[in-house]
Amino acid sequence: MGVITLTTDLGYRDFYQAALKGSIISLLPDVRLFDISHEIPSFNIQNAAFILQNAYHYFPKNTVHLIGIDTVFQEGGSYVAMKHNGHYFVGADNGIFSIILGDDKAEELVEIEVMQDLRFLHFPLADILAKAACHIANGGDINELGSKIDEPLKKKPLLPIIENNNIIKGHVSYIDSFGNVISNISKDLFNQVQKGRNFTLFFKRNETIEKMSWHYNEVSEGEKLCLFGISNYLEIAINKGHASNLLGLHQDETIMVKFLDN
Repeated sequence: MGVITLTTDLGYRDFYQAALKGSIISLLPDVRLFDISHEIPSFNIQNAAFILQNAYHYFPKNTVHLIGIDTVFQEGGSYVAMKHNGHYFVGADNGIFSIILGDDKAEELVEIEVMQDLRFLHFPLADILAKAACHIANGGDINELGSKIDEPLKKKPLLPIIENNNIIKGHVSYIDSFGNVISNISKDLFNQVQKGRNFTLFFKRNETIEKMSWHYNEVSEGEKLCLFGISNYLEIAINKGHASNLLGLHQDETIMVKFLDN
């Protein structure tokens, strides 16, 4: 029995999500269908990539992850299917696959050739991508979907900047539903630059944090903290509070970590 996950910007208000799920179940009645998120901001592939990168590896190998972000037909555009880390990903070739891959190379990558004339397809998620996802989830060969390609469309995420081995300048890459502010500074990069030194984290309104916490309840309720959460990226939070609202920290704003010589 195949497993398909859904990550889309379809929301819950309209009929689009139901239409997508209905088309999948009609094609593969015994499929195990799971929602990762349907609340990605419209067309935001960076946001979708972040959520997928932190979620997909919890699913069993050979799971098919259908990505419904910016999938509307456009001249010169294409749809691809990819195998990476034993998982399959299906979606529009709009840059999200290169972000998911990072510095890795796909195990398999094909341009989907389900239909010859895409102009008459008003809902590619159901007309193309659902069919491709069901084909793979049902044990079909990914290479039967189309022609092999060397690499997906490249779009690099914003990366932190290191200055004089003493400063990391990053930005807010994601805000979760609890209001926790997640940066693009990874734990590996932080440790690499820190080298055991003390630090000060600077962010909006001249706020600072000088201690790394291990969990949210390490400080009193209402107090701010920073830690490396489940995503392994530097996170600013408030115990039992909405850090984004209370600290005025929003998507794409700058944060800075300064390391101090002991």
